[in-house]
Amino acid sequence: MTTTAHTNLPPGSHGLPLLGETLTFLIDPKFIVRRKERYGNVFRTHLLGQPTVVVIGPEAARSVLSSSMDAFSWGQGWPDTFQTLLGESLFVQDGPEHAKNRRLIMPAFHGRALAGYFDTMNRTMLRYLQAWEQQREFAWFIENKKLTFDIASQLLMGSKSGDDVARLSQLFSDLTNGFFVLRRSRQRWTRFGRALAARDALLKHIAAVIQQRRENPTNDALSLLLQARDEDGNQLTEREIMVQSLLLLFAGHETSTSMITSLCLELARHPQVLARARAEQQALAAEGELSLDQLGRMPYLEQILREIERLHPPVAGGFRGVTRPVEIEGYTIPAGTRVIYSILGTHTAAHIYPEPERFDPDRFAPGREEHKQQAFSLIGFGGGPRICVGMAFAQMEMKMLAAHLLRTYQWDILPGQDTTMALVPTRRPKDNLRVYFRYWHSKSLELTND
Repeated sequence: MTTTAHTNLPPGSHGLPLLGETLTFLIDPKFIVRRKERYGNVFRTHLLGQPTVVVIGPEAARSVLSSSMDAFSWGQGWPDTFQTLLGESLFVQDGPEHAKNRRLIMPAFHGRALAGYFDTMNRTMLRYLQAWEQQREFAWFIENKKLTFDIASQLLMGSKSGDDVARLSQLFSDLTNGFFVLRRSRQRWTRFGRALAARDALLKHIAAVIQQRRENPTNDALSLLLQARDEDGNQLTEREIMVQSLLLLFAGHETSTSMITSLCLELARHPQVLARARAEQQALAAEGELSLDQLGRMPYLEQILREIERLHPPVAGGFRGVTRPVEIEGYTIPAGTRVIYSILGTHTAAHIYPEPERFDPDRFAPGREEHKQQAFSLIGFGGGPRICVGMAFAQMEMKMLAAHLLRTYQWDILPGQDTTMALVPTRRPKDNLRVYFRYWHSKSLELTND
């Protein structure tokens, strides 16, 4: 049944009985684009078993993430599969419970704690880079996932580098593959069954590590969570620490992997951007090895990373449940509806970002800064009071790896592969970005040696 805007409800189509438009949503990367062209920035559909309204653009994002956020629930918005697989973590909590737990978790990702992560991140990156140099040809998305998980497990859980990384990283892959499934069979041979088994194995691993940290506290985020108290003396329970740790491990490597892989892809495609970014890093390298201080003096790399966030957000949208009727762009969205705010659709709004499909880091150059024309135009890490708690951690990790790559290495995209983007569960090139990787010699050095 197709509706019109005359009822004050958003226009749209509910699709097939029961299924709605879920199948098209999951397999068509242009689903939102096509419906935006037909219905506009706010449209109605039926996805994952629930009436759904998709909203696009900075104004809609502001409503969901800030000005009308009291009308939306995280817990009621994300599909049941997310809550089953990630537990009652910060991700799906609302109100005072979320506020309390966020206050307890925040110190592990900011200030002194964040600065303390630099050496471990750096040491682990150098080890992987040397291995990649020896390996020469590999699928970079898969390798990036191993690296980011290794870093996350060390810094968040206190694991030793290399401890069971391949197995645990695969468990997270099995977990995330269960987020968007239509058939939720618990049989081990199904995607959802494998995801449940992966969740249980990961929680078992985390429980063992928690016991170790209670006996021997260290400087990792888990030890900080075990010791954390708020101003009222509240602390996280054992179960809360387990599910929060599961979420932090997931968020601490999944989205970074996506953005780092997209960065490597776009730098290979745009040699002029690559050369300019190399020049910035070479000037810093002349001062000495990569340092925490240098991370604050990379304006062009920051522009590149913002453009990666804009053009290749790891997650294409966010889910919310509507708890009371709310108006967005003149349409009334009833309570009980699920809302999806489109991150990718907002990031490609032509009135904010001219030629939105073009990769152009200078969009974020001083004096241009297209994202500052309107608030909530760049929302890859969310926005408002619930902006991603691990954003600074992810940005530091991405900047460090990019700096090392630009200073020391060259890579080429191997022919005969599909580099178009899969969007579910997180954004990645369909063939995982297979590359030829090698040590890089600057032209200046080559001329000197001649």
